[in-house]
Amino acid sequence: MKTMQLIDTHSHLYAEEFDDDRPEAVMRARECGVERLLLPAIDSESHERMFALAKAYPDLCRPMMGLHPTSVNDNPRWRDELALVEQYFAQPPEGLHFCAVGEIGLDYYWSQEFVAEQREAFIAQCRLAARLNLPVAIHTRSAWDDMCEILERETALAAERGESLRGVLHAFSEGAEVYRRLRECGDWLFGIGGVVTFKKSIVAQAVAEMELEDIILETDCPYLTPVPYRGRRNESAYVAYVCEKVAEIKGVSAEEVARITTANARRMFLPNE
Repeated sequence: MKTMQLIDTHSHLYAEEFDDDRPEAVMRARECGVERLLLPAIDSESHERMFALAKAYPDLCRPMMGLHPTSVNDNPRWRDELALVEQYFAQPPEGLHFCAVGEIGLDYYWSQEFVAEQREAFIAQCRLAARLNLPVAIHTRSAWDDMCEILERETALAAERGESLRGVLHAFSEGAEVYRRLRECGDWLFGIGGVVTFKKSIVAQAVAEMELEDIILETDCPYLTPVPYRGRRNESAYVAYVCEKVAEIKGVSAEEVARITTANARRMFLPNE
């Protein structure tokens, strides 16, 4: 596989699944041409692990800060967690700079009991991002109708305030209709990961309609492993397989996909680098 300049825009390389070989996983990513890893936050239980990774590889890793929707579920302290997110943006750990508000969003897959709480947390973090002039990294599962409705409204409200709500729909796995609807909202990118390599993938059909300028690449490692490693632990090096698949669908070279998607990621998340 040819070496390209790639960005894994969604990597949980700080997760426990990498405790036995994290340096080797970093090395494999570099060897595949991955020049940046964007690290989404989950909640306070994993903050220190994420901070440690970002400090260990300052040339490679860029952390985010946010509260994941499933960390709202059945959590009486979720508003404290939300306040902690704001505190970290006001006073980041020494040596760190957050590139986005994330990973935030809506996830109704596991439970329908916390819809109101998730919506409140999500909207609050969208407004925080707009106020800070930062992009968001959005997780959506079994909640696309609500997600589209909220983003249409909040993007418009942000514009009325003279602000910008923008970012990525991480792990996008919907069809072309949802893509077109969200694209109309404004400056939104679509994170394409390992699911695009699966047989009968709906998102593969959507990618065929997408403009490359709307796409960024990701792994969501250790989850959503692409073919040919599906069923095993995912890692950031495998973003190269996602790149190859997108190139196949679009009928262009992998180098062209890498060039455009990396430029997209830099524009959205790393404008000052």
